[in-house]
Amino acid sequence: MDTLAALQQIDELKDVPEEQLNWLINNSEFHEIKQGETMFSPGDPINRLFIILEGDFTLRLKRNNQFVNVGRLQKYTITGMLPYSRAQSARAYAEALSDSSVISLDEALFKEMIRDHHELTTVFVHAMSTRIRQFTKQEQQDDKMMALGKLSAGLAHELNNPSAAVVRSSKELSKLLKISPDKFKNVIKIKISDEEIDRITTTLFQKIDGNIKEMNLIEKSSLEDELMDWLDDHGIEDADELSANFVDFGITEDDLESFSEAIPDSQQNAIFSWLNQVFKTEKLVSEIEDASQRINDLVSSIKSYTHMDQAPEKTPTDIHVGLNNTLTMLNHKLKDVKVVKNYAEDLPKASILASPLNQVWTNLVDNAIDAMEDQSQKQLTISTKKEGEFLNIKIEDSGTGIPKEIQDKIFDPFFTTKGIGKGTGLGLEFVQQIIKVQHKGAVYLESEPGKTIFTICLPITEA
Repeated sequence: MDTLAALQQIDELKDVPEEQLNWLINNSEFHEIKQGETMFSPGDPINRLFIILEGDFTLRLKRNNQFVNVGRLQKYTITGMLPYSRAQSARAYAEALSDSSVISLDEALFKEMIRDHHELTTVFVHAMSTRIRQFTKQEQQDDKMMALGKLSAGLAHELNNPSAAVVRSSKELSKLLKISPDKFKNVIKIKISDEEIDRITTTLFQKIDGNIKEMNLIEKSSLEDELMDWLDDHGIEDADELSANFVDFGITEDDLESFSEAIPDSQQNAIFSWLNQVFKTEKLVSEIEDASQRINDLVSSIKSYTHMDQAPEKTPTDIHVGLNNTLTMLNHKLKDVKVVKNYAEDLPKASILASPLNQVWTNLVDNAIDAMEDQSQKQLTISTKKEGEFLNIKIEDSGTGIPKEIQDKIFDPFFTTKGIGKGTGLGLEFVQQIIKVQHKGAVYLESEPGKTIFTICLPITEA
């Protein structure tokens, strides 16, 4: 291969003086990489500049125990260590898709190149700038897609339970309304006076509309046994089913006695069966109403969270709404976390961009949850307070903490303490950009093992 001719085919290098290209060739190592072999792997030090003269490579990253193709390095690509780059180690596998030829220059020669070969150095610095822009754009897109994937999975999980409850309860209600012919005959043959009907229905609707006392399992089982014994003693059919439903609505043995006194013996089975039907119907309707309300609340939270029906401009907004909506969005990850809200009463509205600020809450809360992953006691505390002309929002977790030696780096672009595939290092940088640049606020960190606090300071009026 005529290496000089190959280098001159590269757009970035075609105007570089020939003697500088010859210096590059004379000081480079040549590599023949077979199909399936790697040019570099995750963890390898980035200490050489690579130029692909023949062949191409796929970049593969391991995420959640699966390999994902994240890019491609084609013929004539300049990659690896570049002048003034701060990259330290590779994050992906560069696997050859075909037999390839590559030259590499050790970074130990960069000082000589920078001193003596200006045009060549300029090309590589421009290549680094382009790579940073492309990498940042791709990482931002990946971060958004990852956040969207998490959000979608959480919403699917949260919607599944109430939607399944609606389906289940509606089917049970349909069955209940199709009562058997024998039960229907018994109901329409009931003959009691208006006074007796009023006595029964008054108690019935008092129980339906009343506040039912919370009972533990032992108390509930004991009361069910008492009611079942009473029903059995009075020859009432399906005593086990009736007792379970009656207990749910706070019916006591005294209530059963009151019903019995108002009902002729020949009508008792029919009346108690009818009461059971009413209670079961009320219970199913209540379940459907509750599940439907949960779905409606979740959809409303999504709309408010994204502010998809509002213009992207600062408006006076209740901070608590965004915080609560964020907790709703992340509820699927908070099942075993104790959430404490120390919200200040009468907190004034702040002039904010609601949707970007919700991304701040999402990043901080999501990071807090991840930090508590291996903790036995998990507590997330969110506090709000007015201090002068500012609002202070504190998000505290009982996680492992952030080591002091890296606390001054956590807002740097691409810095992350998470494993490969679990974070891009863009989250906290975005937090700082949204708070400092868009809202003219500030972000503060306090951290020690078992306690990490991020404090967001926002001006109340538009800066």
